[in-house]
Amino acid sequence: MPKTQINNSCQIKRPGDPCAIVLFGASGDLTSKKLMPALYSLFTNNYLPSSFYIIGCARTVHTDDSFRDRVRASLENISLNKEGKIDEFLGRIYYIQIKYDDPASYADLAERIKSLDKEKSIPENRLFYLAVPPNLYNNISNMLGSSGLSVEGVEKNNWTRIVVEKPFGRDLETAMILDASLKQSFKEDQIYRIDHYLAKETVQNILFFRFANTIFEPLWNSRYIEYVDILAAEKIGIEKRAGYYEQAGIIRDMFQNHMMQLLSLIAMEPPSKFNSEVIRDEKAKLFNSLRPFDLKDKKNELVLAQYNEGVIDGEKVCSYRNEEGVNPSSLIPTYASFKMYVDNQRWEGVPFFLRAGKRLDQKMTRIIVQFKKLKHSIFNNVICGDLNANRLTFYIQPVEKITLSFETKNPGSSFCAGTQKMEFVPDGKGQHLEAYEKVILDCLNGEQLLFLRQDAEELCWSYFTGFLKECATCFDSQKNLKFYEAGTAFYTVN
Repeated sequence: MPKTQINNSCQIKRPGDPCAIVLFGASGDLTSKKLMPALYSLFTNNYLPSSFYIIGCARTVHTDDSFRDRVRASLENISLNKEGKIDEFLGRIYYIQIKYDDPASYADLAERIKSLDKEKSIPENRLFYLAVPPNLYNNISNMLGSSGLSVEGVEKNNWTRIVVEKPFGRDLETAMILDASLKQSFKEDQIYRIDHYLAKETVQNILFFRFANTIFEPLWNSRYIEYVDILAAEKIGIEKRAGYYEQAGIIRDMFQNHMMQLLSLIAMEPPSKFNSEVIRDEKAKLFNSLRPFDLKDKKNELVLAQYNEGVIDGEKVCSYRNEEGVNPSSLIPTYASFKMYVDNQRWEGVPFFLRAGKRLDQKMTRIIVQFKKLKHSIFNNVICGDLNANRLTFYIQPVEKITLSFETKNPGSSFCAGTQKMEFVPDGKGQHLEAYEKVILDCLNGEQLLFLRQDAEELCWSYFTGFLKECATCFDSQKNLKFYEAGTAFYTVN
């Protein structure tokens, strides 16, 4: 295959505004495993503003120095200590102990920010990242508002932004309550609802594949496409998150956010221009076009299942019900499969299969666009072997690549059909960013493309809320909830 040409003029945009980055939940796993490594990588590659500092906030008792030691430990496996960069990075990190519902804590935080801004000559640009459990979002956003920390300096063109992680509520009602609470202190353009799946290179490449190639967009409709299959399979279990997972289950954990966002990129109408708001408008239109899910329809092909004990990579793993903190008779699904339809002219009659689950045989997130077979082929009576329909596959993780299958004649005197694949794999010569690096950089640049807007978020919840409420009382372990052995392939759930 020809090598990908990298345009040297396509540089990663470095934020120009000096700023303060405030991490709530600084003592948690998300900060140590994802956020600090992402910030450090951006720093060592010179992608952060020339002047910035980070304040960690949590209930844990720390001094600046003891928190820096914790951060150093979280970075010890990262081979990026270029010319003492770790020490330079740690020198920009501070810590303040905080009680999330105590106004005095936020007054102390405001004073610390004011002092550091003055010391480092940084204008009032602030990014607040909520790496905390969702039940703390309301308290923190309200306290930031009442303390004056959410206010943007209009005259000086300063900015304040808040980042919230999923889940955004438990259903439509709680999502609307959360949004109303956030809006008491922040405007919609200040709120960044993060979905790191959207920052994967292959996910973003879907837009280019569809809208930058003449050979694909004209075929992107029900005339040529048989079905679309979106899969997110994981080997891992619930990773000691029983408290969260017993409340969420696979639907709230994966479908309302990640899976729906992947669906939107594949199925939305072409935007009139490459602009964050225009693209997010098209996503909202797509969610509005989804056919309501009918639980009573026997053709809906709904599968809800939970993993039993099994073997993964040669090691025995326990069942979901035996995970620490899980109800021994829990009916929470850890696998789900839906058949969905988009009721518009482009996708009339095309099924979209969405499947996700834990403790499966492999880690894989991919999207298959299955094209239809030829209605008539001149080779039907003269070839050996079957002619397969073309298939386009976007592999998102663990390996990012795009493949396209097509039919050829195998070498020899006979007419024997064979399927070949063209494959695109990023060659690493471009400036690659990990998902959390990309979303943090976009937050600092004020770019909203990869973040959820309130209307789209509520439309996604409205699709699943009725189903979740009805299924809260419809589970019967002998009837509706199926079981699968940990380590099974996603297609053998029964």
